[in-house]
Amino acid sequence: LGTRVSNEVRERVLDKGEKWIDRAFVVNDWYISGYEPIFDVEGRRVGMLNAGFLEYPFRLAQWRVYGVLVFMFLVLMAISALVTVLGAKSIFQPIETMSEVVRATRAGNARRVGAITSRDEIGELARELDGMLNLLQQRKRELQEWADQLENKVQARTAELQRKNADLNRTIRVLRETRQKLVASEKLAALGELTAGVAHEINNPAAVILGNLDLLVAQLGSAAAPVQQEIDLIIEQIYRIKDIIHHLLQYARPSQYAANVEEVNVNQVARDTLMLVRHLRSKMAFEIRLDLAAERRVRINKQELQQVLVNLTVNAVHALNKEGGVVRIETRDWKQRGVCIAVKDNGVGMAEELLGRIFNPFFSTKGRGGGSGLGLSISYSLIRSYGGNISVDSRPGGGSEFYVWLLAEPQMIEDEQTIAEQLKEIESASNG
Repeated sequence: LGTRVSNEVRERVLDKGEKWIDRAFVVNDWYISGYEPIFDVEGRRVGMLNAGFLEYPFRLAQWRVYGVLVFMFLVLMAISALVTVLGAKSIFQPIETMSEVVRATRAGNARRVGAITSRDEIGELARELDGMLNLLQQRKRELQEWADQLENKVQARTAELQRKNADLNRTIRVLRETRQKLVASEKLAALGELTAGVAHEINNPAAVILGNLDLLVAQLGSAAAPVQQEIDLIIEQIYRIKDIIHHLLQYARPSQYAANVEEVNVNQVARDTLMLVRHLRSKMAFEIRLDLAAERRVRINKQELQQVLVNLTVNAVHALNKEGGVVRIETRDWKQRGVCIAVKDNGVGMAEELLGRIFNPFFSTKGRGGGSGLGLSISYSLIRSYGGNISVDSRPGGGSEFYVWLLAEPQMIEDEQTIAEQLKEIESASNG
């Protein structure tokens, strides 16, 4: 049969006499062929024997197999990727959740990993992390409760210490005031003994001097006119000596000068005080304001109470440092015990170190020639004789406030403990 073969097949089979078993292009397509040379009787190669079949069916089957293999590979890869993703998710998702929980915890937010279906080491770690955070939160809550309890105890102890310090300060102040009162009482007793011994010795020479002056003026007649002013000054000073002796006796022995006790309307006594001190306006313009709200009456000698109020009002007027000053007289009921009378001014005030001395005999803040220093002492002695008390509150440049505490029924206080108790009650009443 005459047919066509490739040059490669011809060279190898016809020229070289070798066999060909391979794919070869025959006519118009590829075949899986086998070629073998044909020899004549003389041993010459005269042709070749061919046996083969089309490659296409096998190539098609091969591609189908490749396609199936590729599809199976792709399916396997997809399954592997899915399994890998699911497996990685089961591993990394708890780790990411734990990382977010750690960040939230560091920021102060309460967050947990939550339920984990994984039973491997990662899931166990997540559950242990939640347990640890729960334990930490419980410990933190317990610490906060302990801290709150400790703070409450500290506040309670601090408040208790403050109360005790306040009580101690009040007690010290009461003891200081009581000591000052006792010192004043001792001075009073010593002054009483001294006054009793020298009062008559002073009064007698003063009476003799006064009598001789009267006789001298009578004898001189009109000849005494040139020195009449000096004679009047001497007489005035003699009467001043007698007034001082009288005040000393009244201060030292108030029981001998006790007057009649009656029910007194303190508001009316305060109004009468205005009439008795209005002459002071000739020296300086000032204003006296009344705020009379007391309703209870007290049993006391009216003249002695008038003397106390006049003395306090005059002192308040003298403390005014400028024109247009104001003196206020106020009355209030003192709980169920009596009446409180306040005399206040907006004058120069007093330093704290002077407050403990103003009730001492012969102590005066008015300077030389300003007063005998017996006014407040006598006033204090008069009020104390009825079981009352006089307290003062003052500061430099802020004026002074004197409070007269009067019992509705007078009673004499003799022991130190009762004095301290009454002073504490008076202080609490004034603060209220």
